[in-house]
Amino acid sequence: MAGWSAGDIPDQSGRTAVVTGANSGIGYVTARELARKRARVVLACRSEVRGAEAGDRIVTEVPGADVVFLRLDLGDLGSVREFAGAYPFERLDLLVNNAGVMALPLGRTADGFETQFGVNHLGHFALTGLLMPALLATPGARVVNVASMVHALSNIDIDDLNSERRPYRKWIAYARSKTANLLFTHELARRLDALGSDVVVAAAHPGYASTNLQAAGPRLEGRKGAERFMEIGNRFFGQSADAGALPTLYAATAPGVRPDSFTGPSFAMWRGAPAKSWRARWTLDDTAGERLWAASEQLTGVTYDALKP
Repeated sequence: MAGWSAGDIPDQSGRTAVVTGANSGIGYVTARELARKRARVVLACRSEVRGAEAGDRIVTEVPGADVVFLRLDLGDLGSVREFAGAYPFERLDLLVNNAGVMALPLGRTADGFETQFGVNHLGHFALTGLLMPALLATPGARVVNVASMVHALSNIDIDDLNSERRPYRKWIAYARSKTANLLFTHELARRLDALGSDVVVAAAHPGYASTNLQAAGPRLEGRKGAERFMEIGNRFFGQSADAGALPTLYAATAPGVRPDSFTGPSFAMWRGAPAKSWRARWTLDDTAGERLWAASEQLTGVTYDALKP
């Protein structure tokens, strides 16, 4: 991985990718660089206006880029089902579960789930399950779940997934949603292996990347000082979105990526070229993975029938 850059992405001609949250930040860079390497890229975004604008920007930066917008609201399982039903292609070579929210005040999704858990985990769990037949039908397909080193702040509480039994703490809720991303990766990899499938599922994180994610929570809370603090922190300490997207792009395209691997920046897991990343031991717990999977199927109604014997 030493010195790996976007220039090392293999040619993606003939491949189709879905990138959630492709209108900004890490998702935008991921979609743009895949398109630059000739992939057909589906921009899965909540806002039609921002999704269309992102598509226009990509075509401007990468003349001839093949990009398609499809609306997806991960906080609404009805929208997730509509997206999967409208997906227009037979093959799906790459699903990048990138979209997310961070450290938001307590809220609920359209289906009543705590917002961070609902968007960051359940929405992507449902999307992946609904698109699994297309992934299984495509030789060499991959799924990349974008997690965070913040997962190390907290293990998940399977008995309180919706943050209802204890006082809500936004950073702990975020950490638990990112632990869920890694447990989902672990359990999905185990199930794909048991099936004998060549679909690879891996995880990645951007380190500290300067995007609009950090200031979103303070902005919603009307905390101008905290919002400004986050913006200053991004300016002085964060790496660019282009650099932050490299671990995701590596996990998505590099030859030999192993199932259930976790890729992040090389320097203190903060910034730099892609490298193997440390992860908390609880993200490799088979029992926790099985319990989260069962709970996620029950909550979303998506049962991954394609993976059953």
